[in-house]
Amino acid sequence: MELTVVQGDIAQQQTDCIVVNLFEGVTEPDGATGAVDRALDGAIRGLVSSGDFTGEAGSTALLYTNGRLAAARVLVVGLGKSDRFDLHAARKAAATALHAVAKLKGVSRFATIVHGSGIGGLDAQPAAQALAEGTLLAAYRSPQYRREPKRNGPEACTVVEFDEQRLAQIQAGVQAGQAVAQGVYGARDLVSEPPNILYPAEFARRAQAMAERTGLACSILGEKAMRELGMNILLAVSRGSKRKAKLILLEHAPQGLEQEQPLVLVGKGITFDTGGISLKPSENMGAMKNDMAGAGAVVGAMEAIARLRLPRRVIGVAVCVENMPDGNAFRPGDIWTGITGKSAEIISTDAEGRLVLADALGYVARFQPAAVVDLATLTGAIGVALGSQAAGLFANNATLQETLLAAAERSQERLWPMPMYDEYNDEIKSDMAEVKNSAGRSAGVAASAKFIEHFTEGYPWAHLDIAAMVWANGDKNPLVPKGATGYGVRLLVELAKSY
Repeated sequence: MELTVVQGDIAQQQTDCIVVNLFEGVTEPDGATGAVDRALDGAIRGLVSSGDFTGEAGSTALLYTNGRLAAARVLVVGLGKSDRFDLHAARKAAATALHAVAKLKGVSRFATIVHGSGIGGLDAQPAAQALAEGTLLAAYRSPQYRREPKRNGPEACTVVEFDEQRLAQIQAGVQAGQAVAQGVYGARDLVSEPPNILYPAEFARRAQAMAERTGLACSILGEKAMRELGMNILLAVSRGSKRKAKLILLEHAPQGLEQEQPLVLVGKGITFDTGGISLKPSENMGAMKNDMAGAGAVVGAMEAIARLRLPRRVIGVAVCVENMPDGNAFRPGDIWTGITGKSAEIISTDAEGRLVLADALGYVARFQPAAVVDLATLTGAIGVALGSQAAGLFANNATLQETLLAAAERSQERLWPMPMYDEYNDEIKSDMAEVKNSAGRSAGVAASAKFIEHFTEGYPWAHLDIAAMVWANGDKNPLVPKGATGYGVRLLVELAKSY
C-alpha cells in the first residue's frame, strides 16, 4: 500500500473514505473530528447520543456524507479511554480502521488523520510512525499461488496533517513506520512460503537480494566453509537432506562505526523440520515450514535497521538447514563436536534447533559482540507455559534482559523472563559427551536454553523461544492477519535503537 503525507483539512479530501477518531466518553468532538461532524450537521454527535457509538477501542462507525463532503464515506474509529491511550493503542486504532475500510466495496484509497497526536497527547513523529505501522501491518497479505488472488483492499492511504509546522515530523514518522513494516513484511513473506519453494539456498538468495537493495553487507557460508571451521554439530542436522545448509551473515555498519562492538542477532532457520530420525507425527507436520521464523525475523529486522539507518553496528546471522531423514541422517546416540570444541550427544534429532544454534553462537564470538540475541522456534512447551501472549526470554546478563523487556514493552512484541537456574544443567549431563541435546519432557524449555548457553562464551547473551508467536490462526489481533506474524522484527529494531 502506498502511504503519502499532505498538509490540509481532512474534511476537504477528495477520496473514497476519510478516517477520523473519537475517545470513549467524548460527546462533543473537536479538532478534525469536530470539523467533520459540523460538516455532517452533527452526525457523529448523533451516533454518540443515540448510544450507537461509544468510542470504545476496536470499534468503528460508518457514515455516508451524501454530498456534504468530497469523500463519500466517513469512518470513525474508537480510541478507547484517554487515560489508557498510548502508541500501541494508536497502532491498533490504525489497524482497526484499515480492516474496516478494506471491507467497503469500491474503496481503493482513503485519507486519515494521525491518531492521538492532538488531545491524545502523543508526540507527532512517533504517533505518525504508529499510524503507518498499524495501517501497513494490517494490510499485509501473504504470497499467493492461486490463479485468482484474494482482493487486497485499498491501494493508497493519504495521511492528512492540518498544522504545517508539524508536517516534517509527520513525514519522518510515516517513513520510519514504512521501514519497520517493510521488515515485518519480509519476515512474513519468508515464513509464509511453502518449503518446496523456500529451502536454505533460496533463503540465502533472498537475503542477499534484500541486502543489495538496502546497502547491507552480505556473505554466505556453504557447507565446505562450515566444515573447515569445525561446525560439525550444525552440519549433522543437514546430513539427511539433499538441500545443503547455508549460514547467512548480514552487516549494518554505518560510516565511522565499522569497528564498534556489534549487536549480533542470530536466527534459527530450519526451512522444514520433519524431526529427522526422531520423526514427528504426520498430523500438522506442514506447519513445520515455519521453523525458520527466527531466521526470518533476523532478516526482516536487518532490513528495517538498514532502512532506518540506525547509528550502530548490527550483524544478523541466519543459519538455514533442512532436517530430513535418510540413510545419511544423524541419529539418536551420535556424538558430534562443534566449532567451540565442545561435544554434544544426540538424544533426539527433533531437538535440532539448539544444535544449529550451538555452532552459530560459537561462530559469532569472533566478532567480539557487545551482546548476542538468538531467536528460535525451539519448543512447543513454551506455548503451553505462556500461550501466544509472549515469547520466553532466557538471559545470562541482567542489563541485556532489562533492555529486551523494555524493547518488548515499546513494540508490544511481548517477552516473559524465564529461569536459568544452574540446576537445569543436571538435566542435560551426558555420560560420554560434555552435554546432551535433550532433557526429555521434564524442564524441557529451560534445559534447552541451558544447552544453548554452553556454546555462548565471552559475551552477554539472550535466547528468545518464539515458537508460539510466529503464526496466527485467526484475526484476534488487528495488527496480525491470519498466517505468519513476523514476530520479533519490531522487537529487535527497538533493541537495536536502545542497547
